[in-house]
Amino acid sequence: MRVLVVEDEPDLARQVADTLVEAGYAVDTAKDGEEGHFLGDTEPYDAVILDLGLPVIDGLTVLERWRRDGRKMPVLILTARDRWSEKVAGFDAGADDYVTKPFQMEELLARLRALIRRSAGHASAEIFCGPVSIDTRSGRVSAEGVVIKLTAQEYKILSYLMHHQDKVVSRTELTEHVYDQDFDRDSNTIEVFIGRLRKKLGVDVIRTERGLGYRMVASDNAA
Repeated sequence: MRVLVVEDEPDLARQVADTLVEAGYAVDTAKDGEEGHFLGDTEPYDAVILDLGLPVIDGLTVLERWRRDGRKMPVLILTARDRWSEKVAGFDAGADDYVTKPFQMEELLARLRALIRRSAGHASAEIFCGPVSIDTRSGRVSAEGVVIKLTAQEYKILSYLMHHQDKVVSRTELTEHVYDQDFDRDSNTIEVFIGRLRKKLGVDVIRTERGLGYRMVASDNAA
C-alpha cells in the first residue's frame, strides 16, 4: 500500500514516514500544500495523511481541491487545533478521519489501516480469500491455517491483491502501489514476486489474467 504524508514539521514527517515504512507501506512525503496537492493529484495513493496547518496552501484547501477534482483516496487529517469547528470543517471538506497532535503512532497506524480496509470494502482487520488470510494488524499471513513467512515486498504485493480480491490488477497498478515515488520501478520484478508467493502459499488463489494482470480469487473459483 502506498501512502502520501503531507506534513511541514520535518521531525514529525520523518517519524511518521519511518513508522509507515517499518509497518510495510510505501511512502512519499511533501513539506507544503502545493507539493502535496500536486502529488495527490498526479500519483495513485491508497491513503493520504494530511496536516491542516501547511505553508503555501493550507491542508483544508488542498483537500477541497482534491475532492472537487474527483480524487477519492481516503484522507486522514492531522491537526494541532482543538476547536471542534475545525475538525467539522475537515470532514465537510472530504476528510475520512482525523488525529489531533500530539498522537501515538500506534493510533495513527490503526486509523490508517481501518481507512484503507474500508475503502477497499473490508470491515474486519483480518481479510480472507479462500484458504488464505492476512491480519492487517500484525502482518501475519496464513494459508490453510499454516503461518507463511513472507519478505517485505512479497507481503506488500499480497496485501494489495487481498484488499482488491476479485478485481483484475495490472502489473502497472501493482508497481505503482507497492513502490514509492523514488524507487526504480521495474514491472518485470512483479512476476518474480508473484511466482514466489504462489510457491509459498501452496494454494491456487492468484490467477493470471493474460494480457491484463492478476486477480486474487478463492481457490474453488480459480482456473
